[in-house]
Amino acid sequence: MSKIATTLGFTTMSLYRYVTSKDDILLLMQDAACDIPIPPEDDEVPWRDGLRRWAGATIEVMRAHPWFTDIPISSIPLMPNNLAVLDWGLRVMKNLPLNDQEKMSTALTLSSYARAFGLVERDMNRSREEVGAPLQSGPAFAEAMSELVTDERFPYLAPLVRSGVYSDGEDDQDDYAWGLERILDGIQRYVDARTSGEPIVAAMPREEAVPRDKAVREAAKARREAEGRLREARKREREAIAKARERQAAADEKAARGKG
Repeated sequence: MSKIATTLGFTTMSLYRYVTSKDDILLLMQDAACDIPIPPEDDEVPWRDGLRRWAGATIEVMRAHPWFTDIPISSIPLMPNNLAVLDWGLRVMKNLPLNDQEKMSTALTLSSYARAFGLVERDMNRSREEVGAPLQSGPAFAEAMSELVTDERFPYLAPLVRSGVYSDGEDDQDDYAWGLERILDGIQRYVDARTSGEPIVAAMPREEAVPRDKAVREAAKARREAEGRLREARKREREAIAKARERQAAADEKAARGKG
């Protein structure tokens, strides 16, 4: 509060005539960032396009104001600009066969996804600005990862490392757009089921947090050990399959020479 007052040329106490606390300042900052252009209502725009644009607005806000996600979420939207953005998203869904709670859940899902992706994007951009180039890319990174990520230890990750997918380099896929489309696919599937009257699988309640208990730790340790033995068994299986194929190839080659 004192820094803000000094910047504005006022005393700290005079600032309290307008805001009561730092929390008020943060809410006002957050709401100011949400003062974005909202497109006019257009019933010709498909709902997927509307929600795609709505979710993208969160990304744009975070790009314009990288500090946006540093403000903690303390409640549901209460400020006017924030409410206007939410109202825009609900307007896009006005003709979908969803009840009010489902529309709110849809808005929360999309905004949470965009916020999470925007946070990762912001931090990665900061890293690039500080370092100058992604550390997780280039020949040295690929060589180091190929030595650390082996088929025996990480049987499913290792192929991705070898292919070059597991890096921070440039690629042709827009990860944000890919994930958003899969979320919209799920909403589309739900909407279609609602329209056709097809039975809908009820949402499963989230699992309770695992208690910090000695028995739980021992069980988790036993699971990890079992997984380690399974990885070793899979390794032996792959080796046995490779040798069997070599023997089969040799036998086929010998048989071919015999016919010749």
